[in-house]
Amino acid sequence: MKRIITLLVNNRAGVLNRITGLLTKRHYNIESITVGHSETEGLSRMTFVIHLDEETVVEQITKQLNKQIDVIKVMDITNQAIVARELALIKVSSSPSNRNEIYSLIDPFRATIIDVSKDSLVIQVTGESEKVEALIDLLKPYGIKEVARTGTTAFTRGNQKTASNSKNFSIV
Repeated sequence: MKRIITLLVNNRAGVLNRITGLLTKRHYNIESITVGHSETEGLSRMTFVIHLDEETVVEQITKQLNKQIDVIKVMDITNQAIVARELALIKVSSSPSNRNEIYSLIDPFRATIIDVSKDSLVIQVTGESEKVEALIDLLKPYGIKEVARTGTTAFTRGNQKTASNSKNFSIV
């Protein structure tokens, strides 16, 4: 089963390496990782999409991650109401004769053309992973030259308990 786990961590060298090392050492398949500065200076938010077999493994990995020195907070947000997005850049073969067709194809996805050359287009799309996958599948017949994806980044909706407003938040 796919799980989305977010971490609030100290923004220090080696933190990402230690966390991914912990996960890979236990043979957990990391589907994607996103990392960026959080709303609090000196802290970063990491979002991992991980394939785990059972619920007890989720509890175990959460406890192991919480034991890491630079980890402030760990949350498994898989079963919560979340906002989750991914960004993809897709370079597609294109000629002047099929560009209008591609424009009309990407429009329902709210994707945009961000670069045009004589033989290709670069398309930018954001949304849930399933939306990105659906657009990629529709563009395959045109000849995809390159795809770059960010992976999922997510947090809980509204006033749900998050890492930055939980009662046990502290900076180490």
